[in-house]
Amino acid sequence: MADHRWLIERFGVTTRVVGAPMAGVGHGRLAAAVSAAGGIGTIGVGPFASGEWIATECAVASEPGRAFGVGLMGWSLPGNMDQLQATIEARPALVSVSFGPYEPHVGPLQEAGIAVTTQIATVDEARAAEQAGVDFIVSRGGEGGGHGRDDVGTLVLLQAVLDAVALPVLAAGGIARAGGLAAVLAAGACGAWVGTAFLACSEAESSAAARARIFAASETDTAYGRVFDVAQRLDWPPQYGGRALRNPFFDRWVDHYEALQADQSAADELSTARRAEDFDTAYIYGGQGVGLVSKEQTAAEVVAEFARADELLRRAASSG
Repeated sequence: MADHRWLIERFGVTTRVVGAPMAGVGHGRLAAAVSAAGGIGTIGVGPFASGEWIATECAVASEPGRAFGVGLMGWSLPGNMDQLQATIEARPALVSVSFGPYEPHVGPLQEAGIAVTTQIATVDEARAAEQAGVDFIVSRGGEGGGHGRDDVGTLVLLQAVLDAVALPVLAAGGIARAGGLAAVLAAGACGAWVGTAFLACSEAESSAAARARIFAASETDTAYGRVFDVAQRLDWPPQYGGRALRNPFFDRWVDHYEALQADQSAADELSTARRAEDFDTAYIYGGQGVGLVSKEQTAAEVVAEFARADELLRRAASSG
């Protein structure tokens, strides 16, 4: 098992939290705020983002002078290698390449002095990532928001992965407050990879209408599937569905993917709804931790809540 203080010693964080890369929501401003508060903020890069966009957002994220990261999508990189080059030139502290082939990119990133990770969802994937030479692993359970597998829950997966690999492991999925971070630290993780808790922060790119939906949602109000990707004709590998807030459009089309792929009117409906911020049709990606997000906060306030994890662990140790 890796040193429990690995994240602190490698990146200089004061709170063992890395903001998950959230394409469309987590740009340079949010990454900078998370990093300035003592965690590591990351920029979520969408499949069609340009190298120029990455350079601009990395410049914003680097302003606090603290470690920050970039998240790239493995399935889309072959068609947009400018993303990789721009990321290397920006020299973030860490890069996640997930949801598709990541192995060819590990070497070039590490040669530039960048720590490399990938998100995994099974023990076999964790072993393969260790064999590929990544610096650390993100063990993502099915509770997590956005894209990934929905095969295994966070704590079960974390325990199995910690037994299987010697690399540092960050836990992801459903970790939205200090208690969740304390739990995965106690289990042996080096920290948490957190998205949903930052989804409605003041520095995030989520709109007021989206935030209202987030604050009203409970832990049972998410659903997992490929509806929104199929409707947008995105080439996401089919094993990576997405967890989002459930809505009528999702319920209408889930498990009817062939029909949805052929239905241009449904694709147009989703496109129109996204522009209008009609979230009965348009999507808001988020995990089961959304039920713990009830008000708008700054990223610094969210990181401060996670910082309470160390105190919770001390109390647990002293009570025993």
